Amino acid sequence: MIQLKNVTRRYQQGENVVLALDDVSLRIEAQEYVAVTGESGSGKSTFLHLVGGLDKPDAGEVLVNGLALQAASERELSEYRARDLGIVFQFFNLLPTLDVLENVCAPLQFQGVKHRQAVARGREMLGLVGMEKREHHFVHQLSGGEMQRTAIARALVHRPRVLLADEPTGNLDAANAVKVLEIFRRISDERLTTLVVVTHSDEVAETAQRRIRLRNGRVEAEERVGVSA
Repeated sequence: MIQLKNVTRRYQQGENVVLALDDVSLRIEAQEYVAVTGESGSGKSTFLHLVGGLDKPDAGEVLVNGLALQAASERELSEYRARDLGIVFQFFNLLPTLDVLENVCAPLQFQGVKHRQAVARGREMLGLVGMEKREHHFVHQLSGGEMQRTAIARALVHRPRVLLADEPTGNLDAANAVKVLEIFRRISDERLTTLVVVTHSDEVAETAQRRIRLRNGRVEAEERVGVSA
């Protein structure tokens, strides 16, 4: 579960203070699929950084599965990001010197998982995203859609309790965007993790169970949008 309680975050830009989040309270249930939307400057990125443990609020609480991120030590935050969190980026962030399977298995190797177990779990995740036939290809041999599906498999391989996706279809054409959204729906339908997608896209948001709209650092609206149970 993700919960923000009266969260405020300000940034200094030159002589000006930018109020990125203004007394925001919201709740995302475990295994729920939620889209967070809003125009540039609405607070989406700040929300993502706070839930990702990459930033702390000036006021209020950010709780993820019982861990108060604003009060957590650097060690606790590092463990949270390594074990409980998966992130899918707009620009994929794959390692070009590794093949697809090696990219997917990399988080498990950092955690000391045995090679055979890591490979088995990596192949399971590649099957989930439809990339099992490309496991020995390198990044330069992949399309943008294939890179993003590989990145999703990598983000899921350690079985995180929360998966954050930052504009996951922003660099994809329509056909590949549809494939990514089908994967997100499968993740939601199989209740694999709590899935939070930050996006400008109405089409992406409509695949979620619920949409949270941010505007000028505040929650403007919340609505049920999808058909997932």
